[in-house]
Amino acid sequence: MKRLCSIALALSIILPSETKAAEIKNDSVYTWNLADIYPSEHDFNQDYKLVANMLPLLSSYQGKLKKESTVAQLFATHEQVARKLEKLSLYAQLQQDLDIEDKQAARLKAKVETLAADYATATAFIEPELLSLPKETLVKWQKSKQLKPYARYFAELLERKQHTLSKKEEQLLAKLSPLADEAENIYNHAARGDYTPPTMKDADGKAVSLTGGNFLRALEHPNRAYRKQVFQTFFNSFERIQNTAAATLYASVKADELYAKARRYNSGLEAALAADDVPKQVFDNLLSTVNDRLPSLHRYIELRKKALQLEQVHSYDLYVPLISPSVANNMKFPIEKAQALILEGLKPLGNEYVKQVQYAFHHRWLDVYPRPKKYTGGYNTGAYDTHPFVLLNYDQSLDEVLTIAHEIGHAMNSVFTNKTQPYHYSGQSIFTAEVASTANEWLMMEYLLQQAKTDEEKLYLLNQQIDQIRGALYTQVMYSEFEQAIHEKVRNGESLTAEELNKMWLRLLKKYYGPAYAVDSETALGWLRIPHFYDAFYVYKYATSLAASFELVKQIKEDRSGTATKRYLQFLSSGTSDDPIPLLKKAGVDMMSPKPLNNLLTYFDSLVDEMEQLLRKQRKL
Repeated sequence: MKRLCSIALALSIILPSETKAAEIKNDSVYTWNLADIYPSEHDFNQDYKLVANMLPLLSSYQGKLKKESTVAQLFATHEQVARKLEKLSLYAQLQQDLDIEDKQAARLKAKVETLAADYATATAFIEPELLSLPKETLVKWQKSKQLKPYARYFAELLERKQHTLSKKEEQLLAKLSPLADEAENIYNHAARGDYTPPTMKDADGKAVSLTGGNFLRALEHPNRAYRKQVFQTFFNSFERIQNTAAATLYASVKADELYAKARRYNSGLEAALAADDVPKQVFDNLLSTVNDRLPSLHRYIELRKKALQLEQVHSYDLYVPLISPSVANNMKFPIEKAQALILEGLKPLGNEYVKQVQYAFHHRWLDVYPRPKKYTGGYNTGAYDTHPFVLLNYDQSLDEVLTIAHEIGHAMNSVFTNKTQPYHYSGQSIFTAEVASTANEWLMMEYLLQQAKTDEEKLYLLNQQIDQIRGALYTQVMYSEFEQAIHEKVRNGESLTAEELNKMWLRLLKKYYGPAYAVDSETALGWLRIPHFYDAFYVYKYATSLAASFELVKQIKEDRSGTATKRYLQFLSSGTSDDPIPLLKKAGVDMMSPKPLNNLLTYFDSLVDEMEQLLRKQRKL
């Protein structure tokens, strides 16, 4: 049965928002309308009071779960409370994400967090009490008329039996659960509140605040000395928070391992995989397959070295386009153009899908432009009883066009699932959710490559596609190796200092990027820019999902009968009605095999081949 947790937000880094005035627009069509959740705070408070008043009713079922009719009544009451609490959490979180210093939003969020903790305490008895029943009773209830809709929940209960504690222990863990998030909260305030971006002169001599967005753009500048200065200035600015970040990361990992041990898992990795119903073989396949194919990434770095005529490639050389600056500068997409391109690029997914995307664009599902103190990066979130909400910090770049396509993929996954599944099977595993988002990116990049008018444009897009695979596959697997290493250290009783974390990070960079790559000392601080490390073993799912979506899109393109598209839309509508691996297999991909990963990495090789041919054609090699 679906349980309320914190809303998961997908974003790239946590840094202060970029606030270029020229990019900030006040047109309401490009902002969220949070009145779609609650028209007023009065309405918010009405639901708050309803949930608070119903918590004793939930608690009153304790010790009474002997009859299936009673359990059915509990489940119905629980769903009513959980759906309201989900909306309350969403409203408070989105208010704060629009302005981290909004005091009203902070007050509402604190209220909801307290209510959520009370809810967790009030419902902590449910699973232990059900699991105390004879196996025969649970099996019988799976097939009963009243409880058959929860058949998969009962199956999962039996699987979790060995990891569920006594009633008192579950209640204690529920009361302690808010503490598990405190390390991340402290990190967020250090990285978003206490941290101040460095100021330096840009390429035109104008003083600018070096935020995450203009840092990445600066690394595309053709002047290497300027790129190096930007890189060093940006990374050196993190030195002041590295010890705090090391302490918070250590606390977070320690909490993961303690909770895993308390629930009788062998490790935090095992607990994280179990939570997603993903076999460890999938994780092991990912790391071993990508490690075997590291020479493909090394070859790309070597190609960059030759094209840029460098002795070695430094981190500040990884983003500069291998084409004239004018081509990159011309690849700008006003939001209206971006939306039109996305509607065209996603046509292989069918009319129903495209019409729903168009509706989202026209009905304020997106908050588009950066503003002061707004959450950075991009994500999609929502509740079962609301439409999805997509946060962007749009800057007209190709990357941001792909971000829209990515987050709209998440949004459509929710739309199709919520139309089809009951509440307790709504939502998605991150493992499957990222398939829905990256499939859109594959479709968009193929469409844009087909539309390329010159070799220069095609070369630019090839580079983008290669870097997408580099970032979403190779980089995420490197992150996963880092996570595995720091969890092993903590599990073995070792601490995590900034110095040790820096050394580990540098070793992995050298391993992944190979002999043509020069490891700059400043890159040692890269680990503290990854907020996903506070959600244990989250990032590996980006890599596995990328391979799965690549296979599915390939099938959609090759199957003119529409069968593959139909299977894919059924997959989007599946929610959590089955485990992720079986759902993907029904859609046409076997993630227990390394084949999807190897196919994607073979495609990566073909992109590098095509890039090399174009560079030779232009005599840049």
